[in-house]
Amino acid sequence: MQLQLQTWTAVEDYLKRSTGIIVPIGSTEQHGPTGLIGTDALTAEMIARGVGEAAGALVAPTISVGMAQHHLAFPGSVTLRPTTLIAVVRDQVQSLARHGFTRFFFVNGHGGNVATVTAAFSEIYAERSLERLSNQPPIKCSLRNWWDGPGIKELSRELYGASEGSHATPSEVALTWYKYPETMKQMPMEPRVAPTGGFADAEDYRRAFPDGRIGSDPNLATPEHGKRIYETAVREVAADYTRFAKA
Repeated sequence: MQLQLQTWTAVEDYLKRSTGIIVPIGSTEQHGPTGLIGTDALTAEMIARGVGEAAGALVAPTISVGMAQHHLAFPGSVTLRPTTLIAVVRDQVQSLARHGFTRFFFVNGHGGNVATVTAAFSEIYAERSLERLSNQPPIKCSLRNWWDGPGIKELSRELYGASEGSHATPSEVALTWYKYPETMKQMPMEPRVAPTGGFADAEDYRRAFPDGRIGSDPNLATPEHGKRIYETAVREVAADYTRFAKA
C-alpha cells in the first residue's frame, strides 16, 4: 500500500491497527555501461512495495537520492551531502511520527547510505532523549539492505559465483530487468569481470574503475534471475519487517 495513493482518512484508519511504515531508500548513480542510473532506488522501491503487499503495510515515498559522491565523475549521478541526507531522513521520520507512526523500517538499495542513515537514526534518538518527550511513545528505526538475507546470498552464489562483485552487480541489474524489461541491454566488457579495490573521491573511483563496475559481470543477469531474486528478497525482508513492527 503506497502512502501516496491513500487519503488522510485511510492513513488514520491504518494507524488504528499498525504504527509501522516501510521507507524505501536508494541512490541515483551510474551502474556501469548497462545498469540503470536509478538501480538502487528502483530495487529498493520494488522490494519495499512487495513487502508492503505481503505484510499489509504502508510504504512511504522513496528517498531516491542518497550518498553517491564517489560516482560523480560519471554523467547522470546525483548525490546528497551527509548532513543533507541526515536532515531528509530526520524530517521524514519526524513528520510521520507526529501522526503516530512509531516503527520506521528502511529498505535500502545502496551500501553507501548505511553509515549516514545510521547516523540519522542516532540524531533522531538523541533529540527525543534530550527533549525528554515522556508523553510520546518511543520510536524505533531499522535499516535493512535487501541483499543481506541468507536466501539472497545463497542465490547470488548459485547464479553468479565470484562474478557478483560489489557494484553494478548482476543481481541488481537482473532485478531492474525483471521489473523494466524494456531497458535490458548487454554489451561486451573488458575485462569480462571488473577489477576490485578501494577508492576515495569521484576522480579516484573513475581512474580505478573506468567503466563503473567493481568486481562484477552484469552480462550474466537475466530477467528470469531477477524474478527469483525479487521473490526471495520480498519473502526475507517481509519476515524481518513483521518481526520489527511487533517489537
